Amino acid sequence: MAHGADTYGATVTDSQTFVLIPGAWMGAWSWHPVARHLHEQGHSVVALTLPGLSYGDDPTELRLADAVDFVAGELDRRALTDVVLVSHSWGGYPATGAAHRKLERVAKVLYYSAVVPALGVSMADENPVYGEILRAAVTAAPDGAVPLTLPAIRGGLMPGESPDLQELVAGLVRPQPGGYMVDALDVPPVTEIGLPAAYLLGADDNSLARPGDEFADRLGLKAVTVPGGHMALLSRPAEIAEALVEAA
Repeated sequence: MAHGADTYGATVTDSQTFVLIPGAWMGAWSWHPVARHLHEQGHSVVALTLPGLSYGDDPTELRLADAVDFVAGELDRRALTDVVLVSHSWGGYPATGAAHRKLERVAKVLYYSAVVPALGVSMADENPVYGEILRAAVTAAPDGAVPLTLPAIRGGLMPGESPDLQELVAGLVRPQPGGYMVDALDVPPVTEIGLPAAYLLGADDNSLARPGDEFADRLGLKAVTVPGGHMALLSRPAEIAEALVEAA
């Protein structure tokens, strides 16, 4: 599947429109279990796969601006309005950038165990240990993309999840374009321009670059605790879908 969007149409007139942005190394597939529950509740859902994260994509020249352009472009191309823009993990970067660009289309931004970008701060700058690893990986890769190994999934991204699920994810992830990780946004958090937002944090999430409460604080909000760890969107999708609906 090329980068793009997987859409689930709603069947009721009072539904909301959720646009779901995945975290690093992931595509629309990471949101599919949640998307199905949202759809079954009557909501419209678009799950995005960003450029560089599908087989056949070339990540070499991609920058964070390309990810922002893609999300903003999908909102325009689909003529979406009153969108609930949802991001997971690193996906807070393109979500924030696109929300600034498309204020007329976005009703609210939900950050689910996600980075809330600070002005001028890249993903690699959020944590010095992470940053050293990320920059070394970008430099070492011929195409500048950062791989994600099964040990890193087991020990860092998905501790406590079932081995079968960890191995499934390891077979689905793609190397993350390096430019996505080392570039920063030149805009402030969305609440500073009056856009409504909420921050949902997994109760057992220890995988973020810094404590989730600190990211929520950048929005001037308190984190809303939801079940599970960083990847509960795969292991506990019904509960995460319900939390998104309540936060929207």
